[in-house]
Amino acid sequence: MNELTKTVAEFSVMAAIALSGIGELSASSNPAQAATAPDANKPAIKANPLKPPAQGSIPVAFLVSEGAVIIDFCGPWEVFQDVNIPGRQDPPFRLYTVSETTAPIHASGGMKIVPDYTLANAPAPKVIVIPAQSQPSEAVLEWIRKSTKNTDVTMSVCTGAFVLAKTGLLSGKAATTFHAAFRPFAMQFPDIQLKRGARFVEDGNLATAGGLSSGIVAQKTAYDMEYQGQGWMNPDSNQIYAAERISTAEHPLCPVCQMDVDRATAPKSVYKGKTYYFCSQGDKEQFDATPDKFATLDKL
Repeated sequence: MNELTKTVAEFSVMAAIALSGIGELSASSNPAQAATAPDANKPAIKANPLKPPAQGSIPVAFLVSEGAVIIDFCGPWEVFQDVNIPGRQDPPFRLYTVSETTAPIHASGGMKIVPDYTLANAPAPKVIVIPAQSQPSEAVLEWIRKSTKNTDVTMSVCTGAFVLAKTGLLSGKAATTFHAAFRPFAMQFPDIQLKRGARFVEDGNLATAGGLSSGIVAQKTAYDMEYQGQGWMNPDSNQIYAAERISTAEHPLCPVCQMDVDRATAPKSVYKGKTYYFCSQGDKEQFDATPDKFATLDKL
């Protein structure tokens, strides 16, 4: 393991699947080390070692567009920027946002963000973070494909996995995503091995994480950030989401995404005498286009 792998480490994902392969920050002097000793029997995080540059920082690109979910990219951003390597003046990572244009975008909740770079002029990244966001254009997908040829880690967070999957880079590989998106992800990308209940999955220089806060930190960084959860250390710690939920008359679930719905206000459709409720009009339209496919799944 190289110097950065020894120092920066065990970064999980939402934040940092990417970081899980970057090493173990100050492990030898880690105040959190003792607290995590009982977890030694947990599956080890598969590292994808990064070689630190002699000078400067590792470039980390956060790909954003309209609707980018704040916690999906701000969580990893905070983790990356909180990392430090004793004895080095340069921060380990250089963080920046990338979008199709530098026109302001609106993230979840309406936060306005002005991207640092466009796809055309962004510095070549060694790490790419892809949060949940709007549907990607072909230009965005091509930028991910091209950039990933030279990245150490290209990672998605939450339903950012759909963006990464659309590049074709995950074909034939294993991946995970937000638990409420398991069903549509499996249907849309049958050539990808969906790992339900995985907190994060790494395959080569590609990594996918579960939703939102599915692990945010590394041991010393976690200590510094006062983050005491330890689930991020175990890639299989999301097993509560492994089994599909069952829709009942009392507690109906959207047949498309399996999220809870309110029968009083939810859009609905009747198919073969049964009423189905949806969490959004878009899911209703998707169901109505191929109802038999979803109705069959709902009986499993």
